[in-house]
Amino acid sequence: MDKIIIEGGQPLHGEVKVSGAKNTILPLMATSILCDGPLILGNVPRLKDLVTMARLLSHMGGRAEMDGNMAEFDLSSLSAPEAPYELVKTMRASALVLGPLLARHGRARVSLPGGCAIGARPIDLHLKALEAMGASIDLDGGYVVARAPQGGLRGARIHFETVTVTGTENLMMAAALAKGQTIITNAAREPEVTDTAQALIAMGARISGHGTDELIIEGVDVLHPATYWAMPDRIEAGTLIVAAAIAGGEVVLRGSPHAALEAVYAKIRDAGVELREEEDDLRVISCGAIRSTNITTQPHPGFPTDMQAQFMALMTIGDKASIITETIFENRFMHVSELSRLGADITMEGRTAVVKGVYRLSGAPMMATDLRASASLILAALAAHGQSEISRVYHLDRGYDRLDEKLTSLGARIKRLSD
Repeated sequence: MDKIIIEGGQPLHGEVKVSGAKNTILPLMATSILCDGPLILGNVPRLKDLVTMARLLSHMGGRAEMDGNMAEFDLSSLSAPEAPYELVKTMRASALVLGPLLARHGRARVSLPGGCAIGARPIDLHLKALEAMGASIDLDGGYVVARAPQGGLRGARIHFETVTVTGTENLMMAAALAKGQTIITNAAREPEVTDTAQALIAMGARISGHGTDELIIEGVDVLHPATYWAMPDRIEAGTLIVAAAIAGGEVVLRGSPHAALEAVYAKIRDAGVELREEEDDLRVISCGAIRSTNITTQPHPGFPTDMQAQFMALMTIGDKASIITETIFENRFMHVSELSRLGADITMEGRTAVVKGVYRLSGAPMMATDLRASASLILAALAAHGQSEISRVYHLDRGYDRLDEKLTSLGARIKRLSD
């Protein structure tokens, strides 16, 4: 099991390219189930979750080829419409194949998803919506066993009680080949949902309203082959911005998705860090004290929950106290105890953390608990005096494309060791 050693106190300088968005590529890989021919994706990062999804598509009888930043998937002939537990136990995104399998093949057997320590994230909303489209759903031994009605899924009016990103994507994919019109209200507005919609449109789907909380999908008979370039990863970009902010220095991010990061940009600027938008690039300049500022996580276009842990790391060296409120996931403060090992002053009050900035963090051994927590520990270690050791960094590799190598290229003193 790998661990990362960081010698803190080194400012960052240089340029780094933002990789493609994991949270777009995963649903796009699932859309290949709907396609009558190959789907070619560009801007594909090197991530363990994507390798797992590719193995799942291959298990179903499809062709999944990944080469560098390009990938090709052909699920036009599918022999096994199932997602076995052994393949998807480490990945939440397995639920995304349920809607496409029902829409194109009329049946699915999908393991209930695992692989997440930050909250329950049940798929009840997905299942209720698919039932509204005529599907029969049974739970059997930890699997969702579903069948479409004779004649296929039917369009329906679906209202999500709470905003769900994967639920919106799942139902949007199912509706693309359903009979008639589907209207989804209280739909997720995240940029990755919009990117998935645009990819489906490139394949011949009829979707409108993406980017708003109401989606209208007119079902079509077939989706054709397409080539699509995924958007840059806004969470990787945000993490790199915080890295430059907490370590100090000047860094240029090539391909930072400005529109998708407006809420993050605003809070980083509030913290006293200079951001200069230069067409598709972002220049981050940090050379002074960090100002403490409050955040509350919200669905897009609010401050993203996937940036909460990283922003908390920045606030540990703020000039005063900041209040961080998590409204999305009930268990997303597991990084607090590890940050405290560096000398951070953090007090928990339910779903709120009060972070009092300290003059200096000190290096210490830490253990990662989830994907974004891994990133927050690395960021805090960049600012800490002395050496830090972070174990269980396999979480990091699920969602970041060689983050340690990118930080090293900017001047950070980081090395990865394998036990």
